[in-house]
Amino acid sequence: MENQQEERRRWAGRRVLVGSVVGCAVLGGVLTLLPWEARTGAPPASAPGAQALAAVTTGVPAALPDLAVLIDERESRVREHPRDARSWAVLGAAYVELGRRTADPAYYPKAERALRTSLKVRAKGNAEALGGLAALANARRDFRAARTWGEAALKLEPKRWTTYPLLIDAYTGTGEYKAAKRTLDRLLELRSGPAVLARAGAVYRDHGWREDAAAALSDAAAAAEAPAERAAYLERGGQLAWERGDREGALRHFQEAVRLDPDQRAAQAGQGRALAALGRTTEALNAYRVALAKQPLPEYALELGELYESLGLGQAARVQYDVLRGQVRRATAAGADEQLVLGRFEADHGDPRAAVRRLRAEWKRQPGIAVADALGWALHRAGHDEDALRFARIATDRTKGGGVRSALYAYHRGMIERGLERSGPARRHLQEALRINPYFSALHVARARRALEELGEPAPEAL
Repeated sequence: MENQQEERRRWAGRRVLVGSVVGCAVLGGVLTLLPWEARTGAPPASAPGAQALAAVTTGVPAALPDLAVLIDERESRVREHPRDARSWAVLGAAYVELGRRTADPAYYPKAERALRTSLKVRAKGNAEALGGLAALANARRDFRAARTWGEAALKLEPKRWTTYPLLIDAYTGTGEYKAAKRTLDRLLELRSGPAVLARAGAVYRDHGWREDAAAALSDAAAAAEAPAERAAYLERGGQLAWERGDREGALRHFQEAVRLDPDQRAAQAGQGRALAALGRTTEALNAYRVALAKQPLPEYALELGELYESLGLGQAARVQYDVLRGQVRRATAAGADEQLVLGRFEADHGDPRAAVRRLRAEWKRQPGIAVADALGWALHRAGHDEDALRFARIATDRTKGGGVRSALYAYHRGMIERGLERSGPARRHLQEALRINPYFSALHVARARRALEELGEPAPEAL
């Protein structure tokens, strides 16, 4: 326990140190771009698309209009200079960002062609293209490939700080949480600034250090200068507020994010989540519809479908579930992996046995905590509670890696334990779920409450 507390103090102290030099880091991040731009004759910093160029080359969110300008510029550039390896790499990174922001997986094959062309033009020493391929693999949820590309980029340029966030995402996706923490330690030694603070916040969150995570994201949002970047960090702060059941705080974060960047659709969907929990159902439905219209992610369709279902609107829910299936098919055709969200959907609304097959394969490929939780739940829904509990423990037990404080994960474990007639642990985990976030799901909160009522109070001898 003392070692764990010391580790938290060390990380919290490092976060304060990072925040103290944010201004210098932001200036330094801009200046590092200038020598290359001057050598290649690319546009000066004041030219259209320069802000998006700074964003995509440092791995931070870019405004969609600026991103479109940058893509037009780089497409023209590579037509005129087809052996410009770095312009091909920048173009590929911009396609990745555009695909991610619009949830249009059709950009991912274009990104891959551009990045591989960059490697073909300059096969040796091309860390930019390798990093772009790592970012592309992360966007496609192919975390093993992201790890391979990221480690190759890091081997070429160990002090290239923008590679480290890519590797943190890859290690998190493959369930290598110690490696993710070591990578963050190294990143904090190399660099500071809003992007690093935001990445630190994500790692703190994965370790269950929510106060540290919230502080890091708040500092990142305060220090970010570009509206799109600041909006992205506010959206992540809103997610943290939502995870701890702070409906009003989450809504404020999401609303400010959308005000700063109207294309911040994750925040738009977050508004839907918070508004539904506040009982403002019509506004919630509208927020989800707006988010889906511009960024049709399968998870938004699943959330909206479950909200409709909780309102007794089965036909409207089925329409959203069809949207989800269509998006998964399009993503798969473009090389993206959406098996996790499809498995979650099948477990609750389709064929749980099919969900188990999908999620077992996903677990074998990249055994992260989110996959452990989804697989455990699918096994429960398919009637295999003993096996299900093993995965639920991985998702919720700190000693097994499950540091995330998730109401949904605790609920899943409690319901699995209830199915095994383990009343005490079931009651404890269901209560924990509602204590973490009493509004965690439009559908499952009511089921958690009913299950607790049926379990009743513990017998006196159990107290």
